Amino acid sequence: MPDPMPDTPTRPAELRDYEYALIRAVPRVERGECVNVGVLLYCRHAGFLGARTHLDQGRLHALDPVADVAGVRRALRGIEAVCAGGEAAGPAARDSAGQRFRWLTAPRSAVVQPGPVHTGLTADAEAELHHLFDRLVL
Repeated sequence: MPDPMPDTPTRPAELRDYEYALIRAVPRVERGECVNVGVLLYCRHAGFLGARTHLDQGRLHALDPVADVAGVRRALRGIEAVCAGGEAAGPAARDSAGQRFRWLTAPRSAVVQPGPVHTGLTADAEAELHHLFDRLVL
């Protein structure tokens, strides 16, 4: 007897828009040379704000042999804490994920700074964060 309900194609996952920015270490701000050390990703529809970071000390020291590695690492931990929210985020914990993303991506002249914000579409914000990190940072 034939199946009364023929197989239907699997519905494709819904794509959601997201925003992301690279995190850069600029050990000598006056020179403008940088190394990518992380990615921030915000997806409003998924309620997702995440960061992945990795400091390649050799690449940083290629730009400035006396760069403050410990200071860069502290700044990266701070960015991750703000993304995660909770007590570790300090006063930013009261802000929405979108407000925290905007604060983290505001232009600044510092050793650790965000790059420009870009957009994309994804069905899985966390997987997209890992993909961008692997492609743009490692």
